Amino acid sequence: QVQLAESGGKLVQAGDSLTLSCAASGQSFNNYVMGWFRQPPGKEREFVAAIVLGAATIIYNDSMKGRFTISRDDAKNAVSLQMKSLQREDTGVYYCAAREGVGSAIDRVESYDYWGQGTQVTVSS
Repeated sequence: QVQLAESGGKLVQAGDSLTLSCAASGQSFNNYVMGWFRQPPGKEREFVAAIVLGAATIIYNDSMKGRFTISRDDAKNAVSLQMKSLQREDTGVYYCAAREGVGSAIDRVESYDYWGQGTQVTVSS
């Protein structure tokens, strides 16, 4: 089992950059696929990015590719999401998620077993 805690969310201006962090506690972090999701106001939770064991595979939501970068540090049990050129549409609660083992559909909410509490990102114009 793993516990997740996000941090780094805040109010920023359009065009700014921001890095979110997720600290994981528990065993065998390097066995987990890690993902970032977000939930805009009034909308469903959506996939942002995922990174599998040892960063062998990284996938992004196509609409965010090029602006967002996911990375993991297995030695520190941490995963990060670097975001640049933020837009108002990036506003939402950002969640870190984990699932044990590699499998299909790692861009789906239902594929993840563990979730953090979320961190709020607000982009103002």
